[in-house]
Parts: sequence; structure tokens; C-alpha cells
Amino acid sequence: MKQLAFIQTVPLIREDDGTVHVTDSRVTLDTLVGAFQKGATAEQIQDSFPSLSLQQIYAVIAYYLEHQAEVDSYLKSRHVEAERTRKEIESHQDTEGFRRRIRTRRAQLIKA
Repeated sequence: MKQLAFIQTVPLIREDDGTVHVTDSRVTLDTLVGAFQKGATAEQIQDSFPSLSLQQIYAVIAYYLEHQAEVDSYLKSRHVEAERTRKEIESHQDTEGFRRRIRTRRAQLIKA
């Protein structure tokens, strides 16, 4: 009888900037886990990301379920970093002036 191997590789890769992607794709761990957390099935995730195979999706979901605390910590740190970056970008922009110009333009178009 042939022995079964119980070692499974996870199709994830960490980029130099720390971002984790599904191997051979641009789909991030954040995106895939986020869809799963919102209740999407593997098949629904594949419909949204046809470049991913069901095997990849199920493997990443299984990894997430086995390492939920670590993945959640990673996702939280990514969210914090994204928020910091957003605030930094917005601090260098005149968003209020831009919004004022948009509102003025919209009002002019409505009157016309």
C-alpha cells in the first residue's frame, strides 16, 4: 500500500515590501481572506479572480483557518499601514479646495 504524504505547500509568496500574494498572481492574501470573511465560497472567489485555481483558493483558506491569529495580525498591520499612508497622502493635498471646486462645478452644471 502506498503511503500518503502529509506535507502540503501553501501557494503564497511574500514580496520584498512585505505584501503576501497568491503564487503566480497579483491577488493578495488580504483580498482573498477578506472575501472569505465576507462569506464568499471558494467558487465565488474564483469567479472574481479567475486567474486563481480552486486548489490555490482552498489551500489559502485552509492556511488561514490553521493560522488565523497570525494572519489576522498581519491583516491588521496592513490595515494600519494603509491608513497611515492614506493620511500622509491626504495631508499633502488640498482636498477641501478640490471638493469646493467640484461642488461649484456641479452646481453650475445643474443650473445650465
